[in-house]
Amino acid sequence: MKFRHLFIGLMVSWLATVAMAVSTPTERLAELGITLQKPDAPVANYVPAVRVGNLVFLAGHLPRTEAGDLMKGKLGQDVSLEEAQEAARRTALALLGTLKREIGSIDRVKRIVRVEGFVNATPDFTSHSLVINGCSDLLVEIFGDKGRHARMAIGAGSLPLGVSVEIAMIVEVE
Repeated sequence: MKFRHLFIGLMVSWLATVAMAVSTPTERLAELGITLQKPDAPVANYVPAVRVGNLVFLAGHLPRTEAGDLMKGKLGQDVSLEEAQEAARRTALALLGTLKREIGSIDRVKRIVRVEGFVNATPDFTSHSLVINGCSDLLVEIFGDKGRHARMAIGAGSLPLGVSVEIAMIVEVE
């Protein structure tokens, strides 16, 4: 099972690198048929993005379905690994939507620096990194080597509004 995930990750990485040689991140989104999510308004006293020099710090974002519903649940209880990976992927699209609003175009990304992933999980669930791969794999698919990042993936007893994942990101831009 672990070898299958490693193989899939290597294939995604290789395909993304080849694709990036001939297209911009915006073109890659179009090729993949992906639409970025429209940014949500903050639900508390914070801003969704802060730019400091050439770094953009993106606040924790939550996963939403295409219909706009929050993707809720707890891993190890009522959400499968595959459902959580999709939630992490959808959260990446929300993060990129906010980033685009902040900098004008995702083509200005120089590097995804860090991804911080939180997984709403039972105490015995231990595959947090596999969940956050849903986000990481998409970033590499879109940005190629610029999408490779440092990362943390940790479990939490609960997350805001009962969502299955929350992800924050730091991005270097032009």
